[in-house]
Amino acid sequence: MENTAQMPDANEALRQLFDRKIVILDGAMGTQIQGYGLEEADYRGDRFRNFDRPLKGNNDLLVLTRPEIIGSIHRAYLEAGADIIETNSFNCNAFSLADYGMEGLVGELNEAAARVAVEAARALSTPDRPRFVAGAIGPTTKTGSLSPDVNDPAYRAVTFMQLKAAYYEQTAALVRGGVDLLLPETTFDTLNLKACLFAIEEFFQDTGRRLPVLASVTITDRSGRTLSGQTLEAFWNSISHVPLFGVGLNCALGASDMRPYVEELSKIAGTRTFCYPNAGLPNAMGAYDETPGAMALTLRDYADRGFVNLVGGCCGTGPAHIRAIAEAVAGLAPRPVAAPPPLSRYSGMEPLTVRPESNLIMVGERTNVTGSRRFARLIKDGRYEEALSVARSQVEGGANVIDVNMDEGMLDSEAAMTRFLNYLGADPAIARLPIMVDSSKFSVIEAGLRCLQGKGIVNSISMKEGEAEFLRHARLVRRYGAAVVVMAFDEEGQAVTVERRVEICRRAHALLTQQAGFPDEDIIFDLNILTVGTGIAEHSTYAISFMEALR
Repeated sequence: MENTAQMPDANEALRQLFDRKIVILDGAMGTQIQGYGLEEADYRGDRFRNFDRPLKGNNDLLVLTRPEIIGSIHRAYLEAGADIIETNSFNCNAFSLADYGMEGLVGELNEAAARVAVEAARALSTPDRPRFVAGAIGPTTKTGSLSPDVNDPAYRAVTFMQLKAAYYEQTAALVRGGVDLLLPETTFDTLNLKACLFAIEEFFQDTGRRLPVLASVTITDRSGRTLSGQTLEAFWNSISHVPLFGVGLNCALGASDMRPYVEELSKIAGTRTFCYPNAGLPNAMGAYDETPGAMALTLRDYADRGFVNLVGGCCGTGPAHIRAIAEAVAGLAPRPVAAPPPLSRYSGMEPLTVRPESNLIMVGERTNVTGSRRFARLIKDGRYEEALSVARSQVEGGANVIDVNMDEGMLDSEAAMTRFLNYLGADPAIARLPIMVDSSKFSVIEAGLRCLQGKGIVNSISMKEGEAEFLRHARLVRRYGAAVVVMAFDEEGQAVTVERRVEICRRAHALLTQQAGFPDEDIIFDLNILTVGTGIAEHSTYAISFMEALR
């Protein structure tokens, strides 16, 4: 029977829980389902008895056909000491369910998964020991940053907007089902996660309701990178624009192998940090051998060293692991959360941090159809792979950021921007750098931002069309996770004098920080250097006024 004791607001109760202890997440769902030895008939149930495809292995379907099994697994983890359980919805998205011909069931499956978990959590909750449900959102079977076609590095099997739509659908259904927080997890491609977080933020805006969000990434091996090539710091820079409740690591590695990355994340993230590792690495039979005791000792060490706010288990873990982990960290203080220094941080596959002692940041501007005749010719002729050599030469020449501009009347600028950035993203030597998406058309800027798994820079926006349009563009840039260049240009035109330059930039700064959510370090001002040394009298003060306005 569901416990109907009066509970505090879930958001506030979660904050109180994380403030007072190291929180315990549950363990693997798939591992437990395997232990039931289910057959095709179990997955089909009565409803799908005559379905025209095999369904065995579609674990998410069990919330409809064998909900008592899923409920019993949830209860086992709660009884073992879990504070938060995850819904059985890891693959409940349109792309993953399409493998079974069940993409039309996304809404029903996610709602059912949430209800089964919520029922278990509420049954074991008390006012002194509330339990919570996290809506599990997997990475899908698609990747936004990588081409599945070795012959076409610019091809993508899915677009950012398709990913966003799928994540929005899943998010909405999980919230309808009653989850307390959302957990996009096992991120192997940061662009997928950016699309997910974009969708979640859009859902919050549309509904006026905000839930805590935890996001988890997978470092695939000891190289310290995600499957799509990012380092951990570059990953954090890419998603740090989102007001996450916490960020963590899960899957791929066992607890001991995860250590350097858990420690690194605890040093760079300005929010709660967590990990839920596998029970070691899989053996020759694909099974996981790390014992509950061994795993608990490692996670206790992480807790002792102040690395974590939440711990749990991923592949191969069961209730015994969660019980041992809960007992091992009981009474230990959670990691204190502190904001990192306010530095400008960007990323491609690798991070770029602008520090006070930094020399000039060099922006390579030859990948610009108005700045290089060779580049323009190659793009117009559709010779994109050859055009990469222009970008590569800038990297070799010491560029820290690559500016890409496709503003040319004879080009489909949105398509050209997308195709070139997809090519660029497949070249590790270039893709390690942040990208500056450069265009006078906002539709082209958006096309570029939808290709970037890293944290890029938009060049540029201005108030020439008024404050409302400026804020609309700024909020979208922020939601995509980019920094922004702001031109000293408003409804009256381009600023020339010291007073006008400063006036416009101060006005833009106030709008960006007070209404669009930008921190100072993500704002770059373009004060209009303009033409100098032309011999025209009115140009004679431009250089001086630029320097004075800059000061």
